[in-house]
Parts: sequence; structure tokens; C-alpha cells
Amino acid sequence: MSRPTDFIPFYRPSIDREEEEAVLSVLRSGWLTTGEVTLQFEREFAARAGVDYALAVSSATAGLHLCLEAAGVGEHGKVATTPYTFAATAEVIRYLGADPLFVDIEEDSYNLSPESLEEALRNNPEVAAVIPVHVGGLPCRMDAILRMAAEHDAMVIEDAAHCLPREGQVEAPGSQGALGVYSFYATKPITTGEGGMVVTRDGELARRMSMMRLHGIDRDVWNRYTSRDASWYYEVREPGFKYNLTDLASSLGRVQLRKSERFLQARQRIARMYLEGLAGLDYLRLPQNDPSHSWHLFQIRLVLPRLKLDRDRFVRALMERGIGVSVHFIPLHIMPYYRQTYGLKERDFPVAMQCYRETISLPIYPDLEDEQVQRVIAGIRELGDCHFTRR
Repeated sequence: MSRPTDFIPFYRPSIDREEEEAVLSVLRSGWLTTGEVTLQFEREFAARAGVDYALAVSSATAGLHLCLEAAGVGEHGKVATTPYTFAATAEVIRYLGADPLFVDIEEDSYNLSPESLEEALRNNPEVAAVIPVHVGGLPCRMDAILRMAAEHDAMVIEDAAHCLPREGQVEAPGSQGALGVYSFYATKPITTGEGGMVVTRDGELARRMSMMRLHGIDRDVWNRYTSRDASWYYEVREPGFKYNLTDLASSLGRVQLRKSERFLQARQRIARMYLEGLAGLDYLRLPQNDPSHSWHLFQIRLVLPRLKLDRDRFVRALMERGIGVSVHFIPLHIMPYYRQTYGLKERDFPVAMQCYRETISLPIYPDLEDEQVQRVIAGIRELGDCHFTRR
């Protein structure tokens, strides 16, 4: 079957003239790198998240690396996290010579299982930090995770790459641990193309990360070049990194942040359409309709014993019908690097493996039209009904 010309992409960013004008304004200003626009973006984001400090960084990956470094994680340390996540969550642990301690997930949420975490911490008292991931934008059970981490003196660093604080929200995902990291990658709730934000209420952690994100220098470039009283002199206090966010990117972020509530409402509306349109199908399991869900992803689970085809063939058939879908995530413990380095096997994390084999992510983004949503629903129902079995 040939792909229709009116193919529905899995994702498309929502960018219009307002973002274009913001970028042009920075281009005309003569200051392109980290400066006043980025500082303002940080202030606005901190206010939205209800925290004291927000630090704009070049990616969420960079932000997670800075968090672990500031937390004192080092050679041969251990960090507990989920295998059901993107590569960045675990690779930053290896940057510091530490080891990821994978913990299985909850079947109904895809998130880190507090019960499995409790057992892992009990058996590994040397764990220095815990990185829960709010998969798809559905918040983890943070009360339980924070309590267990405190009992074992482990710092909690939230991977909130799929989330965004809401206006007036109390204890937003990403703001409850000692540190939290958001992503502004092209597919995320708001985008700067590439980029991210680290948030914290701890001044010492904020100061350490602020220095380390720009080469370990004690004064940023904005303070060295933008006034008559500025001094060219600086000192390198530590061998740091190049993780700052530019004003060009931050100008996009400020506009997107102002639109974020409208974006969320659009994703919520699409999620409701999916939940209603796909309800009652014996071969599907639908996601939790949690009011705190950011709906970065809309993940459905196939009940494979009731279908004559597996997940991969279901995905191919949808793509042939002009529907762009994806799979989140391939568990990290079956990736060659982690499998070989730590001697891991598929059966080590059975819930993560089962979720992976059964899950499909559907298109969900503000510019997705109602007619396209109905096409997705119709395509899934047609395909599922055709291959349904009562066995």
C-alpha cells in the first residue's frame, strides 16, 4: 500500500509570526548569545515553576549532567533510574563515571515503580541519587519516591523533559525534587529548537551549575562585555562545560512559554478525542486521564492476545494508511552498550519489556486538526477490528 500524500506527521512544532519577530529582534540587537533575553526567560520560567532558581541550558541532557555533577555524583557512584526512557537519562550518569541502577516500572503509568525503587535502595545503600522520569508527561508518584530517597539519603533529580509547569500549579512535575530538568527540544511542550531548563530551590546547587555550564568561569560573558564598568577579567574555578543557552533560542522560549497554556489545552482536547474515540475496544488499553498529565505523548497499549498481528506490524500498517506514529521507549537495558557493560538481560525488567512490546505513541500536538485526529481514530479502529480475535 502506498503512503497517502496527505500523510499525518507524528509531530509538528507550533511556530508563527510572533516567534519569528522575537528571533529577528535578537538578531537586530547585536547580542546573540546568552544575555538579557535568556536572563528574562529564566526569571519567567522560575516564576512559572514556583522555584527560586532556573538556569537555561543547551539541552535537557546538559541539564541532567549539570545536576549530577552539582550533586557530587562521581566515579563508581550509583544512580537509580528507569530503563524505560530516552538514552540521555542514563548516559549522563556514565559521563561522570558512575553507574545506572535500573529499576522496573509501573505497568499502568510507564513510570518508575516506587515499590521496585524501595527494594533497589534497600539492596544498594550506596545510591547517591534517584532520577525519576515523568514518562509522556504523566507525573510519577513523587510523594513515595521522595520519602524513600530521603530515607536513604539520595538526592532526587526529576527528569521532567516531557512536562511543563502550569500557571498557578502547586508542586509541578520537575519542581518537587532537589533538582528538576525540562526539555525544549523540537517535539516538547514548548520548544527552542534545542535547549532545556534546570530548576531548584537550593542556592548552592544553582551557583555551582551556573558556573559549570560556562567553562567553570566565575563570571558570565554578559557581565564582562555589556557595560562601561564591565571587566574583561575572569577566573576559571573548575573545568566546566559549554552548556549555556543563547538569546536566539531564549527568544523563542519566551514566546512559547506565553503560549503554553493554549498549547496544553489543545493537547488536552486531542487526548479527550482519542479517549472517547478509542473507548471500549477489547484490543486496546488507553492511558490514564490524569488532570496533571501534560499529554506530551498519547500512548496506547495493544492487547496482543486479542490481535492477529504484533505491535511492529500494527505500526507499519498505520504508517501505510498515512498515519505517523512512534514507539516510546526501547528499554535501555536491551541496548547493546548497557546490556554488554552490565550483563543485563531482557527478563531483568519484565514490566518495561512488556510495555515496550505493546505500546504505540499517537500524534498529539496543537496544530493537529480535528479531521486528522478522526483519521487516526478511524485507522486504528479499522485495523484493530480487521485483525481482532476472540481467543
